[in-house]
Amino acid sequence: MAKPRRSYQQGCLAAHALDLIGDRWALLIVRELMLGPRRFRSLAANIAGIATNMLTARLEGLEAGGVISRQVLPPPSGVAVYALTPAGHGLTPVMDALCRWGASMPGHDPRLPISPASLMLSMRAQLRRQAADALPMEAGFQLGEEGFVASIRDGRYEVVRADPPQRPLLLTGAPGAMAIAVYGPRPLAEMAAVGAISVTGDLAQAQRFVDQFSLDTR
Repeated sequence: MAKPRRSYQQGCLAAHALDLIGDRWALLIVRELMLGPRRFRSLAANIAGIATNMLTARLEGLEAGGVISRQVLPPPSGVAVYALTPAGHGLTPVMDALCRWGASMPGHDPRLPISPASLMLSMRAQLRRQAADALPMEAGFQLGEEGFVASIRDGRYEVVRADPPQRPLLLTGAPGAMAIAVYGPRPLAEMAAVGAISVTGDLAQAQRFVDQFSLDTR
């Protein structure tokens, strides 16, 4: 049984929102579910530093608050997964705003762990304004065991899980290395030459794709 959620006991709407999602780790769980349902062990693997008992407690709290739901997949799988409710998906602009705000604040350490989902979601928040003038583009990303297809059309970024991401243009690497490839100053050709990532397909097209993202989106 889930423990009663702590409350600020204030009529402030921001305080009410924090009653639901303000506990430590809660928003990171929401982040991992924004691209689709995940199993408990996948959440535990992709949220660096969270203990399993804490993950259980936070999942119970988010479910009690109507932010997530627990579902059992149909046979033959029959496994339990966690998914965002419509209210949970309503946090998408909140997550985007947090990414942009975090990028503007000093002290970010890019050497710390980053999950595949967090990288792919950050790219939505960090899409350059001039991407609205770019031709439609699409690329697959294989980040460890997780695959995604990301596209840019009419200045909008969309990403979906795809295992495997079978696309003519495919970027492969560990999430941390790929974050450096997307946001760092080194060209993809240089990172591919030293084996940090690999690129399948047109390297110039891949460079144009990642050039649409920046930690400074002004």
